[in-house]
Amino acid sequence: MNKKSYHWILLMFGVVMGLILAVQFRVTSDMKGTPNLETPIALAQELDEARKERDQLQAKVDELRNQLDSAVTGPELSRLKEELDEARQEAGMKDVQGAGVEVTLDDSNKVLQPGENPNFYVLHDGDVLRVLNELKAAGAKAISLNGQRIISTTEVRCIGPTILVNKNQRLTPPFIISAVGDPETLSSALKMKNGVIDYLQFWGIQVEVKKVDKLTVPAYTGGLVFDYAKPKIS
Repeated sequence: MNKKSYHWILLMFGVVMGLILAVQFRVTSDMKGTPNLETPIALAQELDEARKERDQLQAKVDELRNQLDSAVTGPELSRLKEELDEARQEAGMKDVQGAGVEVTLDDSNKVLQPGENPNFYVLHDGDVLRVLNELKAAGAKAISLNGQRIISTTEVRCIGPTILVNKNQRLTPPFIISAVGDPETLSSALKMKNGVIDYLQFWGIQVEVKKVDKLTVPAYTGGLVFDYAKPKIS
């Protein structure tokens, strides 16, 4: 076989192989492009499940919206507002007006004799606490000391010649205590025999108790920050 015939045979073999490869590539591409019948079925199932979940969520939204509308327009809202107002009043976050008593406390004006201890004749934190506790026990609904609302966390302690309340309020005599409640009951509690007023007057402390038809105890205006206390979850 001469070289020319050999070249022609190689050329024809290459052409045939090229056609075979081209046909095979075409068939493979067509197979890849043919959609899998399982994929649309799976997608349809996912879509159906998504629609069911959407319908369930929409039903829940409608239910909650109806509950909200009922709470806003029904008697439940009025009851909740009343409870909130009562809670704010008890917490001291609301001004309170009404009848009550006004108690004025001041240091003794007694002239000291030589050797007498002057600390016995001036007001201390314990003296003020006696009056505040007696008023609370007698049913006072709201109490203020020199315009400072007394709440559950209010401290009363001596800082030199002053009394510190509500963390940063320094008060000096005379101390004016306003208490909203039944005037007769509050006054009688303070003036009962061997009670708090008798104790203070024994040391010459000046005490005046007035029944008032209308007075205002202001709301607490300080901050409420608890560093260590946590709400109890029942």
